[in-house]
This record gives sequence, C-alpha cells and structure tokens, in this order.
Amino acid sequence: MALPRILVLVLAGGAGGRLELLTEQRAKPAVPFAGVYRLIDFPLSNCQHSQIADVWVSVQFHPTSLSDHLANGRPWDLDRTAGGLLTLPPFQGTDRGGWHTGTADSLWRQADLVREFDADALVVVSSDAVYKLDYREVAEAHLGSGAEVTMVTTEVAEDDASRYGIVRMGEDGKVTDYAYKPEAPATTTATNEVFVFSPGPTLDRLEGLADEAGEGGLEDLGDQLLPAQTRDGLARAYPLDGYWRDVGTVPAYWQAHRDFLAEHPPVDLDDPAWPVHTRGGRHSAARLLRSAEVEGSLISGGTRVAGTARGSVLSPGVVVEEGATVVDSVLLPGVRVRAGATVTRAVLDDLVEVGAEAAVGGDGDIALVGRRARVRPGSEVTAGARFPEPDED
Repeated sequence: MALPRILVLVLAGGAGGRLELLTEQRAKPAVPFAGVYRLIDFPLSNCQHSQIADVWVSVQFHPTSLSDHLANGRPWDLDRTAGGLLTLPPFQGTDRGGWHTGTADSLWRQADLVREFDADALVVVSSDAVYKLDYREVAEAHLGSGAEVTMVTTEVAEDDASRYGIVRMGEDGKVTDYAYKPEAPATTTATNEVFVFSPGPTLDRLEGLADEAGEGGLEDLGDQLLPAQTRDGLARAYPLDGYWRDVGTVPAYWQAHRDFLAEHPPVDLDDPAWPVHTRGGRHSAARLLRSAEVEGSLISGGTRVAGTARGSVLSPGVVVEEGATVVDSVLLPGVRVRAGATVTRAVLDDLVEVGAEAAVGGDGDIALVGRRARVRPGSEVTAGARFPEPDED
C-alpha cells in the first residue's frame, strides 16, 4: 500500500515582534537556540525523521537571514532533484500576490500551488517552538478520522493560556469548542500550532471565508478557519505527550534555555534516534582557560572562557574574559564580555560587547541587549531593560 502523499508548509514569515530586539535584523525562525541551533531546525528535523520530503517554507520578514541558514535543505536531507525544500516568498503578478497579513492569509495566497501538488494531507506548522513530533503519525491518524482538521494540542500554564488557541474536547477526541487567544480561557488545553488539514475541503472553505472577509482579508488560522471547522464538527485533537514550549516572547525564550540547562533536559537534542539537525558551522573546540569557572552551562564550539559562567548558554564565538561573570544568561554568537563585567539574567544578541566593569541585568525581569550594541565600560543596563531603546539608532 502506497504511503499517503504529505505536504508540510512551514509558516516562517511572521515579524516576530514579541521577541523585540532579537528579530529586528533576523527572521524569527532564524533566531539561535541552545547555542548552535536555530528555531526552524525543530520543524525541519521533525520532517526528516517523519520521512516527509516535500517541505515548503513561507518567508517574508528578513528572508536573507533564513535563506542563508536553510542551505537548500541539505542539513535535513531536503536537497533533492524531485520534491525537497521550496521557499515561498511574497510575490506579485496575480490576484493572490502581496504581503501576508496572517497565517490564514498566507495559506490562501499559496492555495493554487497547494491544490496543484494534490497532497492527501497538508501539515501546517509554525517555527517558534521547541519540540519533537512525528508529523507522519499525526497525518495518518487524521486521514483515518474523517476530520477536516486535526489540531495537535498540549497543556499550558493557566496564567499563560490566553496567548494560545484554546480547545475543549469530547471523549472521542472531537474538538467541541475552539477560542483563539481568549481573555478568559475555558481550559488549559492549547493548540501548539501544528495542524493537519484535508487540503481540498479546507481550501474550499478558505475561499468562502476570503469572500466574506472582502477587503479586510483573512488573518490568522485561529480567527475564522479553525472556529468554522470546529462549529461544523470537523475538528479533532491529537494530544502531544512530550515537551513543547513556545519561545515567541523574550521571557519564554529565556525560560526554554533554563529547561535545557537541567541535569536531565526535556529533549535530548543528540538522541541518535531523533537528532535535531542544523547547518553546521566552522568553529573550533571550546576553550576553557585555567582561570575559567563553568557550572551548569552549555558551551558551544568556538567559545573562549577565562572568567565565570554559571547556568548560562554560550553560543559559538562567545568570549568571557578573565574576571568577567555570566550568570543565568543566554549569549548569542560573537558576544564578548570584558574583564570585570557582569551579565545576570540577560539575553545578549549577536556581537554585543559588554565593556570592562559594566553590569547588565540583575534580579528582575530579563534584560535584552540588541545586536552589535556596545555597553560602555563601567556603565549599567538594569534588569528588565531593552538596550538600546527601540527608537535609538
């Protein structure tokens, strides 16, 4: 029996504004994670291990940062003569052309291509979460259910539930209610932005919703499409039992790194049965000098530590000079912390330099320092600060 024909559409075009300075000069899916990875590595690795070779990536904001990392799909075995990786930028020339205004709008603009591909199942995923999932397994469960959409779900914290699409389910797994980012969530069962659609019926429905929306246009999948499918009794849930964390905000991004600094991380990124792949860099081994004190940290290749690092993630090329201290922080590639400086509960973007005797962060909210910023020697960036301020050069 032939395997079902599955197409994965990775929605990688969002502005990522909730990540603030981290997405001012890069696409959200290109944001580094756990030292050597990028956020888009997780859905692409899931595709590889699910044996799905037809993967389309919809891009929009800062596309060069993402295209440079994708490398024609080679790290995920997607550089193929037939099928493989296809990037979908915004385009002009047809009535579907223009700037995407949301995830549903993005799908509508690519509807003709999706129909032409003629898949049995369309898997639509976001690229701002950390998790492992067999998409083929979910697609096959969907095809046997009679549903128009299968929503992969997970449990979230009660005080965080209003950020997500929230569902209620019947005993048979049928979704009986769906609310998109409700002010007062009825449950803590959230969709984790992995959806399997029956392409024909879903695109037909999307056409009708687009006609109703008129010039206002479609927005996100959760605004009109998913509620309509739920009301018609055509939505099913697929609970994800393993780890899943959305990292689309600075606090969530920082906390996800804390999860991976635990003695037993929630996901084994080097699991021989399901490794997370990425585009390899050209970095030497990490160098821990005699004066270095490192505890409970992730140290990437190409780093040089002569000072102290505790509970932190150091990306490739980071330098922590002798006498400098980095605690509970995430340092992205090329950061340099000069002698005597302290960095505490902070996220430092690419190529930031913290001057000698300077202090960044503290005991409060996460401090965020933007790409290539220079913190002057002896100065202070307080806890919770965003440096430089968004309106500065």
